Amino acid sequence: MNKNRHVLSILVENYSGTLSKVAGLFSRRGYNVDTLNVAETQDPNISRITVTVTGDVYILEQITKQLNKLINVIKITDLTKRPSVLRELMLIKIHSNTQTRSELIQIADIFRAKIVDVSPKSVTIEITGDEDKNKGLLELVRPYGIIEMSRTGLTALERG
Repeated sequence: MNKNRHVLSILVENYSGTLSKVAGLFSRRGYNVDTLNVAETQDPNISRITVTVTGDVYILEQITKQLNKLINVIKITDLTKRPSVLRELMLIKIHSNTQTRSELIQIADIFRAKIVDVSPKSVTIEITGDEDKNKGLLELVRPYGIIEMSRTGLTALERG
């Protein structure tokens, strides 16, 4: 069977313990979560969980069936093959000095990223974009030395 990455958008009731139930379902079944992002929607009573998992069609079907059994789950949408907007936020703290700082600023500008912090020994870049754009920036700044990095994982909405 062919293993592919799937992006699921899961609308859930925004109650204490809902995320724990959803995450517990994945761990109990031995499904690996590549990324997980959760936040309140325009309705404070509903949260959207965006999760990426790797697996074949059978695994995806089992995940969907198990999620639908949870009372707090309202709707599950597989965005993998649907026109969607997928974004990730990354913060990257990079070694920098007076000689390399302008190079890092130029790289950030090329990727439409923002410099959000500068110190004598580092520069922190914020980038929001699709995974390819973010990986491209990461490849260019890696030789300077990454001190720390934080990523949100994908967040996604279906187009239209």
